Amino acid sequence: MATILNIDTSTSVCSVALTMDGNVIDRREDYNGRNHASLLSGYIEDMLAAAKKHEVALDAIAVSMGPGSYTGLRIGLSEAKGLAYAMNLPLIGVDTLQTMTVAVMFSDFFDENVLFAPMIDARRMEVYTAVHDFALENVLSPRPLILDEDSYREQLDCGPVIFFGDGSDKARPLLEKHPNANFITEIHPVAANMMALSERAYHISEFIDLAYSVPNYLKDFQAIKPKKLF
Repeated sequence: MATILNIDTSTSVCSVALTMDGNVIDRREDYNGRNHASLLSGYIEDMLAAAKKHEVALDAIAVSMGPGSYTGLRIGLSEAKGLAYAMNLPLIGVDTLQTMTVAVMFSDFFDENVLFAPMIDARRMEVYTAVHDFALENVLSPRPLILDEDSYREQLDCGPVIFFGDGSDKARPLLEKHPNANFITEIHPVAANMMALSERAYHISEFIDLAYSVPNYLKDFQAIKPKKLF
């Protein structure tokens, strides 16, 4: 097994976790808003101190690659790249939607035919989403999606689909009438839930480039023009 420092700043939650041998050794999480820039460095220092306390050396750094918040993803990847470079460690990129799906998979017992639909709020009626099966294969590839009553129709007509994430709140009124639509609340992408994915990537040497890797935004950044004050 591996000792990995996991970082997730893809949404409004700022989180880090030190994982080793399939266990979470220590973790820090903040759910109070987009405080990544002010909190992340301190959280990382806490994890390095925890590693020293347990007398273990890090094998890799893992970071959430998105989709999610443009600013949050940039902050997390920048910190992860700097740390990996300074410590001469490999860098692992983890898909945010898969992190959420793994958290739900491990939360209960589900029939093997169930599909999982993570949803990250992308403002208005749009979400970042995918649909995964039990093998984490893409039934619906990651994409930005503008929600309507026909969203996920093909998947819902084939069997039960579990919807979760902060984007699922606005999807519920549109989809909940379908008998195969199921909703789980309070699912956020957090670093502790990256463990299974980051360990798997480490053991197959699936690393990302320290210099050229970029977040998976799924769509281009659109700046909002500030309102005139006068």
